Amino acid sequence: MTSFDTVRVAAIQATPVILDAEATIEKAERLLHEAADAGARLAVLPECFVSLYPSGSWAGSTNPWHRAFDELWERMWANSVDVPGPMIDRLAAVCRERDLHAAIGVNERDSLRPGSLWNTLVYLGPQGFLGKHRKLMPTVHERLFHAVGAGDDLQVHDAPIARIGGLICWENFMPLARYAVYRGGPQIYLAPTADDSESWLGSMRHIAYEAGAFVVSVPQFIPASAFPADFPVALPDGKEVLGNGGAAIVEPVDGAVVAGPLYGEEGMVLHDCDLAAALKAKRTFDVTGHYGREDVLVPLLAGP
Repeated sequence: MTSFDTVRVAAIQATPVILDAEATIEKAERLLHEAADAGARLAVLPECFVSLYPSGSWAGSTNPWHRAFDELWERMWANSVDVPGPMIDRLAAVCRERDLHAAIGVNERDSLRPGSLWNTLVYLGPQGFLGKHRKLMPTVHERLFHAVGAGDDLQVHDAPIARIGGLICWENFMPLARYAVYRGGPQIYLAPTADDSESWLGSMRHIAYEAGAFVVSVPQFIPASAFPADFPVALPDGKEVLGNGGAAIVEPVDGAVVAGPLYGEEGMVLHDCDLAAALKAKRTFDVTGHYGREDVLVPLLAGP
């Protein structure tokens, strides 16, 4: 039976070691230990944390067909991870040691079929690899880097601590994708992202209220100084911060921000999520229950 415990959650806003998967995995191991030391039972790391998110703050402002982008993409592939695979196993070992659940965004490759990359969210627990979700639709410039997801992994994981699911960045603006996740009954909804805007935080508040779930939003903090000297693509002149963060946790009853937002630095925001609040929220609005009305709406979506 689904439990309604109180679960301490850590939203970890961090900067990857750009284009260095080995060093970024080492950093992720350390950050997971720090979250466990702080009492977290679930730790969430940002979108494409291993080991570069192709941000519009630089990837969308130059010629994407320049040979520098060939070099960048090849280096991204070399510093991506197989899921599951040896690098994911290292993070799972930390979860096993610390009795911790975790989710981390990665650039996923398939070494048996070298080629495409996917923007993927990986779920881990004390028992090991739980599953993954590939982003359904890359946004604008992301389409030059990432393949599309198949949609067969829009699931909620029934972990011992809570029912956990979510979507990546602007997938959260896709009503049908959200609804597919809502049907799994998440108590904690994860939203790793690269969006540091005020409007994004407003969307997270809406989703918490709509889903009747705690929402954990986790961006990266990306200073220009984090890019290696041999980064092949030019960065915008005079811009010191290319991703300002905004990590936050939102509760489901009123859509209130209860931790964060954290801007302008690396860090971790924590909150003790009382899962009974998610049940309370659904008494008045249960998006896939008494408010679902699939009997009316599904035929409309099917068309004439």
